[in-house]
Amino acid sequence: MNPPIQEAYDALLEKWGAQHWWPAESRLEMMLGAILTQNTAWTNVEKALENLKSNQAISLPALTECTRQQLAEWIRPAGYFNQKAAYIKMMVDRIKTAFDLSLDHLFKLETSDLRNELLSWKGIGPETADSILLYAGGRPVFVVDAYTRRFLTRHEWIDERVRYDEIARLFTSNLPLNTQLFNEYHALIVQLGKTFCKTRSRCEACPLRAFLPS
Repeated sequence: MNPPIQEAYDALLEKWGAQHWWPAESRLEMMLGAILTQNTAWTNVEKALENLKSNQAISLPALTECTRQQLAEWIRPAGYFNQKAAYIKMMVDRIKTAFDLSLDHLFKLETSDLRNELLSWKGIGPETADSILLYAGGRPVFVVDAYTRRFLTRHEWIDERVRYDEIARLFTSNLPLNTQLFNEYHALIVQLGKTFCKTRSRCEACPLRAFLPS
């Protein structure tokens, strides 16, 4: 029997409504946020992005011209700033050499080719690549994060050892291939993980309590 994926979405949406995620004013800002949010809280990412904005650095030309050291200083609030600055500089260099410093050219790639391209960039794993595909590229792919794996495991809808792509297929095979739906679902799962399905769960008041195994 398939897990009640659609029913779980309906329950989460009824609880919290639309999440309006990803909070970014441009595709580039979203891509930067996807890298910066690795291993840190979003509040820290917001500080780093604000630094970039105040220095007029959320543009491909500006990121090309600045030094890696300067970039690292701007994004310091996000943690691992030297490493993330290196990832961003390599990303920008790749967009410059292969796509004429144009995100329009990059996002003209077919979804499978674009995903492979993103995964070839240092510091970009499946979750970050799929976040970029969904939120910046408007592609109907499902983003799997730690919150997703946690709630699925607790409901016994997956085994702990299931691979990333298998979890993504659980959603894409049980839902319409709709970008907005996947956008909202992922954002709602993040809200679920922050509110109820924490490391120490709060199942009593959770909107998905009815779906827990007896």
